[in-house]
Amino acid sequence: MHKVYHRIEQIAGNVIVVSAGGIIYGELAQVETGFSTSLAQVIRLEGNRVYLQVFAGGRGVSTDSKVRFLGRAMQIPFSENLLGRIFTGSGVPRDNGPVLSGNEISIGGPSVNPAKRIIPRNMVRTGIPMIDVFNTLVESQKLPIFSVAGEPYNELLARIALQAEVDIIILGGMGLKHDDYLYFRDYLEENGALSRSILYVHTAADPTVECTLVPDIALATAEQFALQDNRVLVLLTDMTNFADAMKEVAITMEQIPSNRGYPGDLYSQLASRYEKAVDFEGSGSITILAVTTMPGDDVTHPVPDNTGYITEGQFYLKNGRIEPFGSLSRLKQQVNGKTRDDHRIIMDTMIQLYASYRETLEKQSMGFRMSGWDEKLLKYGVRFENEMMALSVNIPLEEALDRGWKILADCFEPQETGIASKFTDKFWPDKA
Repeated sequence: MHKVYHRIEQIAGNVIVVSAGGIIYGELAQVETGFSTSLAQVIRLEGNRVYLQVFAGGRGVSTDSKVRFLGRAMQIPFSENLLGRIFTGSGVPRDNGPVLSGNEISIGGPSVNPAKRIIPRNMVRTGIPMIDVFNTLVESQKLPIFSVAGEPYNELLARIALQAEVDIIILGGMGLKHDDYLYFRDYLEENGALSRSILYVHTAADPTVECTLVPDIALATAEQFALQDNRVLVLLTDMTNFADAMKEVAITMEQIPSNRGYPGDLYSQLASRYEKAVDFEGSGSITILAVTTMPGDDVTHPVPDNTGYITEGQFYLKNGRIEPFGSLSRLKQQVNGKTRDDHRIIMDTMIQLYASYRETLEKQSMGFRMSGWDEKLLKYGVRFENEMMALSVNIPLEEALDRGWKILADCFEPQETGIASKFTDKFWPDKA
């Protein structure tokens, strides 16, 4: 029997305080009001004063509500039946499907022992040239997508979920607009990808506390599937909403704020999630792509700033495209030497020429006379943006490399590109 406490000493937003003994950090409790029952989690201990986050929010909770501690940390059901299902941020079915029972797993556990990890070595194909060719996503990598409000980052994640060559997709949505939730659900369902996906979705209308649970639930589920020899891709959107939810809770608990009001352990909180990315020796892997919106397009904002120290590069989404300058996959060199002989030379040459195109645009805007070389660069830059950078482009890596050669051949002579003759002799296309 679990002891029941009948007096709540303090209620502040979603946080309640109870005097109790023998309680451990992270323990679950049931909060019973006159109208409903909600789960709560211990988030702070001060002597006998126990602080709990109420998942359903503090509305309806009164000082005489009953609190029953369950003697365990939060757990969620795990089975193959999760595939194709959609849940709330606390693991409750959102799709009107049955409540799952059986094997339960704890969330928020430690990251994997480095001794059990192997060096990243496999490419994750996405069908998006700006990723596959220029900033290859690597299995077990952790990468943020830095963006601003209004950019199509959720559309990009949905396409990656549909096209990525992995076994299982787990989407964690935090603070999503209802329309964005419906977009993910309908897009994956209509294109036949929902059957290999699991969605944990917290919308902006849901209790704030649930937002902080989404990454832990998604990553705990991913870890179990990875241990069953599955390649799992975890897509999170948006980690800034996650950090804002933590800030709201910290303010409610009257914690001393750090930079711009965020809690002082922001870095540790983000790192504990991102470090779940792993390639298990002799088993599967977890790869993490997480959207991080930058308020005011400010990369020095605490959330993207801390994220940059944790992750292995970043993608910048600007003007509806993955920007080649600033975007970086630090692990791409682990895999792009094993794809095709011309992968690295196409990657380097096309970006160098695109940088020259950008310089030519500046000269043109200032009224400088355009030389023959400038005209070639202007032609090349438009082709590169439309046929390689556009997110609507959906082609395999090999076809993208062939297209790169064709664009170069249509705009330049072989010797103008600076590519060694051993590559141009082999790959330069014949002009019809």
